[in-house]
Amino acid sequence: MTNTRSKKLSVTTPIYEKVWETLKQFPVVLAKGSDKPPATSGPAAAALISAGIGCFTMMVSHHLADTSKEREKFIWGLGKWIPGSDTGDKLWGNIGSYSGKETMLLVGWLLSWVILHNLLKNRAVKTSTIFIWAFGLIVAATAMSWHPIFPYLPLI
Repeated sequence: MTNTRSKKLSVTTPIYEKVWETLKQFPVVLAKGSDKPPATSGPAAAALISAGIGCFTMMVSHHLADTSKEREKFIWGLGKWIPGSDTGDKLWGNIGSYSGKETMLLVGWLLSWVILHNLLKNRAVKTSTIFIWAFGLIVAATAMSWHPIFPYLPLI
């Protein structure tokens, strides 16, 4: 009888209700935990903090590029490998020196991740330390994009 009821329910139940019933079970799976939880938080700290370092690196390279045409050309040259960096086509345009800034983000992120992972892999890092560093670096990078803080930069 239960089998026929479930078949009948599945026919009459809208798809969004089925999805919702499945999603409601999701936190229960997480609450069970792991049979073998990690002993250290160093690798997670390295991953999160390195993301903040990458963002901060991109904003530093942005400001360096905006204060000198020679540095902008150099930073743009670092990103020439990115498709669309310099198309030479007025219709499609190009992303210009932003490609070099993206490259600096990528280099800063990956390099700092490798270094931090090797330094922290066997250490227990407090959650508050991870949060303060990751959040602080991302907030600093965001604040660096706000031009009134840096009035020497031209607004384009």
